[in-house]
Amino acid sequence: LMYFIYSVISNLVFLFSPILILFRLIKGKEDPNRFQEKFCFYSKKNNFKSVWFHAASVGELMSIIPVIEKIEKNKNIKQIILTTSTKSSAKIFKNYKFKKTFHKYYPLDTNYLTNKFISIWKPQLAVFVDSEIWPNMFKNLYEKGVPLILINARLTKKSFERWKIFGKFANDIFSKISLALPSNLETKKFLKKLGTKNIHIAGNLKFYGNKKINTSNKFSLKKKFKNFKILCAASTHGEEEILIAGLHKNIKKNFKKLLTIIVPRHINRSEEIVNNLKKIDLKIIKHSSGNKLKKNTDIYLVDTYGEATKFYQLSKITFVGGSIVKHGGQNPLEPARLGNYIINGPNIDNFKEIYAFLSKNKISVTTSNIKKMQKEIENKLYKKLSISKTEKIFNIGEKILNKNIHYLIKYIT
Repeated sequence: LMYFIYSVISNLVFLFSPILILFRLIKGKEDPNRFQEKFCFYSKKNNFKSVWFHAASVGELMSIIPVIEKIEKNKNIKQIILTTSTKSSAKIFKNYKFKKTFHKYYPLDTNYLTNKFISIWKPQLAVFVDSEIWPNMFKNLYEKGVPLILINARLTKKSFERWKIFGKFANDIFSKISLALPSNLETKKFLKKLGTKNIHIAGNLKFYGNKKINTSNKFSLKKKFKNFKILCAASTHGEEEILIAGLHKNIKKNFKKLLTIIVPRHINRSEEIVNNLKKIDLKIIKHSSGNKLKKNTDIYLVDTYGEATKFYQLSKITFVGGSIVKHGGQNPLEPARLGNYIINGPNIDNFKEIYAFLSKNKISVTTSNIKKMQKEIENKLYKKLSISKTEKIFNIGEKILNKNIHYLIKYIT
């Protein structure tokens, strides 16, 4: 019955999707040249079997890139299809020079379109990242005998409680997963209760980071910022920019050379951020403007995608957002790997185990107390993380990546 109800709902969405897509095109959230892919219209025919990865957006895409880079080297694989749902993730994919991997947009989850997608791309294996659960796609993959892997799987208590309401339906969907590789122990417990049989803990892929960091812009940036002491604020949401701006003003009283680099989670909010910070009398330069820094510049706003890494290399402490607002936090590992102490608010449910690891190793401090935040930032502005601590993160990440690939390869060869 629930499949029938879900099919009715997904078909209704399909029916109204042209209006929805048009609205998203106007708002700049869809690619005018490629939105047809969501309805399984493609410019080229496909003649090969493929290994298929699906990652919802930027965060999931970044966690799966190292896996794809390693799997591309496997001679048994002719092509890899990577689907995502957002324009921003498609943009970031373009930065990578893959030989066998192509990006497409994920189709709407109707029975007809999911079947069409499978018949066009002929996946021999489907790998879904994080918490991507799509009933019609799962059902059709299962019926066609395509193994389905949920990698870096993550289920929050909230989403588990939601699935539990539809017990039999949930069991029917989750039992179709051939292999689940949860990113934490809590997810393992939830997956088991929802009916997934084959579960192995392989660790959270977000621990992994490439040691060969692109440093091509590092020196020109260092030169650009050489007269300043840098505080970084990454993946900020809403009022978090105001909070950081307030901290900046207070700290600047003692540290005249302070410059705060803000890398918002959603760059389409850039104008709103600029307007809010101008109201509190701060001097702002946007990265995309290419303008030179002045002595009195307060905030450098990174309003471009995929460049955060460059800026973490300039700072010694980073505030990681999504943690003051009720969002569940953002991944703090990238700035930590690059030698930054982490400061964050208390709302970090999405990355509980990662923050516990960072806290245990004295890499992060969790607080919502503004005075404590200020004190921590002032203490760490000149103090870089020890190499032994960053090495520890790199080594754990390497082990986790290899373990995940070890399980995947069994389904490919």
